[in-house]
Formats: sequence, C-alpha cells, structure tokens
Amino acid sequence: MAKYRRQRINDSVAQETSLILRDVKDPRVSDALITITGADVSPDLKYAKIFFSSFGGDVKETEEGLRCAAGFIRGQLARRLNLRITPQLTFVYDASVGHGAQIASILRTLDAAQGSSAEPDQAEEETDDDAR
Repeated sequence: MAKYRRQRINDSVAQETSLILRDVKDPRVSDALITITGADVSPDLKYAKIFFSSFGGDVKETEEGLRCAAGFIRGQLARRLNLRITPQLTFVYDASVGHGAQIASILRTLDAAQGSSAEPDQAEEETDDDAR
C-alpha cells in the first residue's frame, strides 16, 4: 500500500476518533479533556495505535476508560470509515503536549529574566547621553 494512502487513513482514524469521543458516556473519558494527537495504523490495517493527551483527571484512569470504550469506538469507526478491515485500537498516552508546554514556560521565564536584565542597561545608557 502506498505511504500517502496510509497517512490519509491515519489522519482519518485520528479525526473520526476525536469526534467519536464526544459520544462516549464513560465518566473516565467524558470528564477528562482528551485530545487525539495522532494515529498509527499498521500496513495491513488490522491494528491502530491512537495517541492521546489528557488534561484534568488521572492519566491512568483515562487510559483505562479509553481501553474499555475501545469496542464502542471501533464500531463507530466501522460505520463512519469505508475500510475493508476496521483496526483494533490501542490507546497510548502522548506526553509531547505537556513537554512542549513545559519548554514554552521555561522560554517565557528566560525571556522575562533577560528582559528585566536588559532594562537597567538601557537606563544607564540614557543617563550617559543626558550627561553629555
């Protein structure tokens, strides 16, 4: 199978899974803010890893809720996507979103520290210009 087709299937599975999660009634899933970050379908289309990030709630509880709802989600995927084989779903926590937020906060603190240290230097230059 061509790589571009598999990438389109990955994107479709991820997009439809994120839409299906709105209909899941399990409180472990519906109470947590879950974002589907990607999907990786095997070349034979039998298995799919769904990568998710979760804000609010315990990650292990959310992962357990998704595992329990995998049958429902798979059935909905079969109805919505026109695939010969609907893949078995495995949910994997993706920590990259949290890691990116941590890096962004570090950069903000460095920028703030650098901005506060640059202000006194500019004030000294202005007083030197006034003295001349």
